[in-house]
Amino acid sequence: MQRLLPPTLVFLLLVMAGVLAWFAPGPHIPTPGRFAGVVVAGAGTVVCVTASRMFASVGTNIKTFDDPEILVETGPFRFSRNPMYLGFTMLLFGAALALGALTPFIAPTLFVAAASWWYIPFEEARAAERFGTDYDSYRSNVRRWL
Repeated sequence: MQRLLPPTLVFLLLVMAGVLAWFAPGPHIPTPGRFAGVVVAGAGTVVCVTASRMFASVGTNIKTFDDPEILVETGPFRFSRNPMYLGFTMLLFGAALALGALTPFIAPTLFVAAASWWYIPFEEARAAERFGTDYDSYRSNVRRWL
């Protein structure tokens, strides 16, 4: 399971959210909340795309389990050490809202847990090893999520 990349997990969680909304929706969310969900999901997608383009523009890899090559501290990385995880969380949260049911909120909850206890610690350990005091300085100045 160590090689399950975050976009794959997000896709699986989106499918799970849809299945939950269809078969076990629980309480319903009013229509204005559903429209807000579309906006939040769209904003999350923009955050993910912006951060991934930043990686591409500096020529570093984006895959979670590959060795980090360049410490990116510009663009959305000025505000969050993990803007892609933030964007994925926004996408899942927005999708849960848009689905109009309570049970799909399990998806963003599971993603935040996986990111916080699995992906991010793995990446931070690799970055600390690779970039040393530069990463320590970055970590002390920029929050993990926001």
